[in-house]
Amino acid sequence: MAEPVYVLGGYQTDFARNWTKEGKHVTAMMREAVEGALTETDIDPKEVQTGHVGNFAAELYSMQGHLGAFLVDTDPAFSGLPTGRHEAACASGSIAMLAAASEIEAKRYGLAMVVGVEQMKTVDPKTGGDYLGTAAWYELEAKGVDFPFPKLFGKLGDEYDKRYGLKDEHLAHISAVNYANGKKNPLAQTRNWYMSEEHARYKGQYNDTIGGRIKITDCSQVTDGAVCVFLANKKYATAYAERRGLDLAKIPRILGWGHHTAPMRFEDKVAESQGNKYVLPHTRQAILDAMKRARIKNCWELSAIETHDCFTTSEYMAIDHFGLTKPGKSWQAIEEGVIDFGGKLPINPSGGLIGAGHPVGATGVRQMLDAYKQVTEKAGDYQVDGAKKVGILNIGGSGTTSCVFIVGA
Repeated sequence: MAEPVYVLGGYQTDFARNWTKEGKHVTAMMREAVEGALTETDIDPKEVQTGHVGNFAAELYSMQGHLGAFLVDTDPAFSGLPTGRHEAACASGSIAMLAAASEIEAKRYGLAMVVGVEQMKTVDPKTGGDYLGTAAWYELEAKGVDFPFPKLFGKLGDEYDKRYGLKDEHLAHISAVNYANGKKNPLAQTRNWYMSEEHARYKGQYNDTIGGRIKITDCSQVTDGAVCVFLANKKYATAYAERRGLDLAKIPRILGWGHHTAPMRFEDKVAESQGNKYVLPHTRQAILDAMKRARIKNCWELSAIETHDCFTTSEYMAIDHFGLTKPGKSWQAIEEGVIDFGGKLPINPSGGLIGAGHPVGATGVRQMLDAYKQVTEKAGDYQVDGAKKVGILNIGGSGTTSCVFIVGA
């Protein structure tokens, strides 16, 4: 039987900050996240046995690779620590999480540090959009295309429209919910922004169309941010609980996980899914795998979901892929208020990528930290009442890499 993996908490930087304007390097973000997590969890840095970094494109945004090595600079006790950097586009943070969890399950190490980081505001939006295009098949899908990813996820909406029908008003509600939830989150990038569902529905100079059906309000944010989370085996978690006067049974664990990778090109994904009732069947399978491993029968055993709303269309997809509705019927959960903060199964109480922000390599780690906060009732104003189990979906590329976790005590 695999070693259980406990989530001990961590720290998130303020996603509203612009670290380039502050004159700070990507490593400064990593340092704050690590130091903050050590303080927040009261973990002795000498006890950390391994480190993993999730990052997408520091070589482009910051002209810096080999980020795993920078972990050892964050505390003198880390000199010699085994570390590594993991990349899977927007799912980089979850891949780092999976690697750390695997080492614990394999009984290599008892305490792992996972850092997700991305500094994105070093370049103008057009250049940044081009960099993000490398998460797709650049030569075939992104080269010479302005803002390729809104267009790719616009095509996801087009495919739903073709198969089942899709109304823009439903996407607008998804946007409005995420912005409203972000206002409850003191670390969310958009917490002080104005947004309404009426504005999200509007098309024109105040809400420009970026590509296809995707408008500005359908998009996640360009964000600088870093997050650090600690994972532990049962032996360390037991000693940690005793030292802090905690009940081990109430410390969250990774109850289940799923990980599948689809073809790189979006048109190949669509072709492969013809005849399948799910538009992204590999994403659906990753969700089913996580639920099976967590021994839960369906989504209604979850208290909340933190999903990858890089665009409103990706959250629309997640609704039926998690099973809130039958395939193609995501609009029902939207119209009935199921996904709202006070709904039957709230989605993105943190604000998600649209509201909280989307520092690409950090998003998966941020989702894990927010799941931890929900289960331990530390989410403050965005706490879901009685949260017991939280589902996470983190996606890299145009639905290419799908990582799913179920977190609960």
